[in-house]
Amino acid sequence: MSSPSIVNIYDGSDGHAAETVFSSGVYAYTYDDIILMPDHISFPVGSVDLSTRVSKNIRLNLPFLSSPMDTVTESRMALGMALQGGMGFIHYNNSIEEQAWKIGNVKRFRSGFIARPYCLGPEATLEDVDRVFAERGFSGFPITSTGSVGGTLLGLITTRDHDFIQNRQKKITEVMTPAKDLITADSKLSLELAQEIMKSNKKGKLPIVDEEFNLVSLISRSDLKKAKSFPLSTKNANNKLMVGAAVGTRESDRQRLEALYAEGVDAIVIDSSQGDSDFQIEMLNHIKRTFPSLDVICGNIVTVRQARRLIEAGCDGLRVGMGAGSICTTQEVCAVGRAQATAVYHVSKFAKQFGIPVIADGGVSNSGHIIKAITLGASCVMMGSMLAGTEEAPGDFFFQDGVRVKRYRGMGSSEAMQKGSKTRYFGDTANIQVPQGVSGTVIDRGTIKTLIPYLTQSVRHGLQDAGVQSIRQAHEFLYEGRLRFEVRSGAAQREGGVHNLFSYEGKLGNKNN
Repeated sequence: MSSPSIVNIYDGSDGHAAETVFSSGVYAYTYDDIILMPDHISFPVGSVDLSTRVSKNIRLNLPFLSSPMDTVTESRMALGMALQGGMGFIHYNNSIEEQAWKIGNVKRFRSGFIARPYCLGPEATLEDVDRVFAERGFSGFPITSTGSVGGTLLGLITTRDHDFIQNRQKKITEVMTPAKDLITADSKLSLELAQEIMKSNKKGKLPIVDEEFNLVSLISRSDLKKAKSFPLSTKNANNKLMVGAAVGTRESDRQRLEALYAEGVDAIVIDSSQGDSDFQIEMLNHIKRTFPSLDVICGNIVTVRQARRLIEAGCDGLRVGMGAGSICTTQEVCAVGRAQATAVYHVSKFAKQFGIPVIADGGVSNSGHIIKAITLGASCVMMGSMLAGTEEAPGDFFFQDGVRVKRYRGMGSSEAMQKGSKTRYFGDTANIQVPQGVSGTVIDRGTIKTLIPYLTQSVRHGLQDAGVQSIRQAHEFLYEGRLRFEVRSGAAQREGGVHNLFSYEGKLGNKNN
């Protein structure tokens, strides 16, 4: 007796194609509502390729973006994301000059070179050295005539110069190593030669000066070691780290664009809670006329109708999410928006026909959500709350109820709108402001140097379990119906999470009770 043939392995008992799940037209689903079916594993987890596109012309090694929020992305976050293989978008809740400087700060970075080292002036004392060490952890500083980069190099002070000096009111010029005794180099120096100079002279720091002996940058031995630790870093054709920026749709944002472009910004996000507007299309048209080489990402949107207008207008990428963020109240206040999983699926499916990548923005609170966003068609995820508690995010840590936290606020919160983001909600001329976000705190998540590798490995494991070897293949399988999904009941969601424990050790060492 012959065994029965397998006619179709993709029957209802093994989940459903995404088209079936999301085309009922009645319910909209969040990431937690759905689950991905496992498939056969035929490759090691290390071979899962997470390279992707953030826009038509920009490729990343990892699908991670930091959100243009004033408690998430400034220079340090954007620099860290680019080094890890993702990309950061610097917010516009600051002056044109400040935002441009932050873009330039990322662009000036050279692996191993500290473009803007912390400096002290000749009037500083050892008390100032102690204070900076306590605040920032820096133990060695260049001393310049102005107390900043660009001033004449006067000397260098390190712990070996002052460790055993009891009089902390002594001026640093009395104990520093004077410039005439320093080994210095010019800015054309290669990293290899810098390493050789520091090795042969047994130096931990090498000041870089110009022809007039003004300090340009600093190389440290520890940073040279770090330079080897970022093989996935996101760089453009000129070998510069890539960075994006947000702008609004006001007339002054046209001046902002000029300053950002002059600093070498790689991509622009037109930042709006509702991106399908005449204001955004006019700004998009202006950018394409004035700076045709700039990739422009439009949004935020959640429907195919919105996507169609922005694609017709010439956008290079779409940002999907409206009211899904943890600090966003748009759906509650304005009664508009869409559940994020449904929005990502439908917009991605439409945008794919035109080669437009989709960024899933909002609703991401764990690695599982990232995997679901990617397998529903997104090319990248944009993170806010997941990154706001890291060392690289703006702001200081403090303790609240015994827990180390940082402040985090939505760009639609009252605080952020007062700083300038009210234009994002078309409210800059309104007499009454209607906040669409809140302010709060997020728990300490350490540094993105450990968080991003953790997320990377988690996403690779998830795609491996689904039988998918790359983001590109995930999208192919999605539209072929080979990826299978089910909708989870509330009980199924509880079952899929941690339960029936008094306490447990959480991810990245966070303890939960």
